[in-house]
Amino acid sequence: MTGDAERIAATALTEDGDTDVTTGVTVPGGLAAEGRIEYRTGGVVAGGAYADAVARACDCRIEWRAPDGRVVAPGTTIGLVHGALTRILRAERPMLNLLQRACGIASATRAYVQAVAGTRCRILHTRKTAPGLRSLDVAAVLAGGGARHRLDLGHEVMVKDNHWQALRLAGNDLASALDEARARGVTSLQVEVESMAQLEQACASGATRLLVDNQRPETVQEWAERARGLRPGIEIEATGGITLANVRAYAEAGADFISIGALTHSVIAADLGIEVVVGQPPTPPSPRTPATRSTPAPRPE
Repeated sequence: MTGDAERIAATALTEDGDTDVTTGVTVPGGLAAEGRIEYRTGGVVAGGAYADAVARACDCRIEWRAPDGRVVAPGTTIGLVHGALTRILRAERPMLNLLQRACGIASATRAYVQAVAGTRCRILHTRKTAPGLRSLDVAAVLAGGGARHRLDLGHEVMVKDNHWQALRLAGNDLASALDEARARGVTSLQVEVESMAQLEQACASGATRLLVDNQRPETVQEWAERARGLRPGIEIEATGGITLANVRAYAEAGADFISIGALTHSVIAADLGIEVVVGQPPTPPSPRTPATRSTPAPRPE
């Protein structure tokens, strides 16, 4: 999941351009510094691999004091950034942007996970992620204690209302579609159902999971009982209109999974900052040695 970190870090840094003119005219080259990454609001730590990728691209390194998945109190220093001040300043905003988003997602996920604690239900992400940041968003959900849903369109079947309509208009049936998917090596066959008739057809066609969208907990319970009677072992996923206030009711109704799009499409960013402690400038040439022309300060990339 974190193998995409280098690409995301490069994209984030590219957005700031090749040159930091402010740092170039104010900060002497070679000035060492240390940046304290402070989690001001507190919450679940996430996004460490992505922050590391930004740091490496800027010739810095992070000494982590709290790993992904740990809950920390407000004001906790979760890591130290070491490097030249010019390079820390280059890394600062892209690093914080990724950490703030990831920590916000992880903290929201943890709240849902805690709300269903003691049930068999798992909290899932959806594909409603920020373009280009899916691996970051999903890694953050996992750090918060959530579970993985499908990541793309190529590995799992998910038949939804538009697919049902296409099957009907083409004169095809669900069973044939799922048979073809199995022939292609697909093992996860998920089908969204909006009625008892669709539920019964999906079970008869060999679906491995039913998605129950925008239904009341009482309906989820009724449909789950019917589906498991028809196809023992079938999984039940509830989604749509589920909040912290009602998520436990869906879990107790018998949902194996609850997918929450708001975890990633309505992120409330955590508040993090980097407080920099500046070291000493490089030692000037000894007066006994003829001064040589100094190497220009490295320009930020």
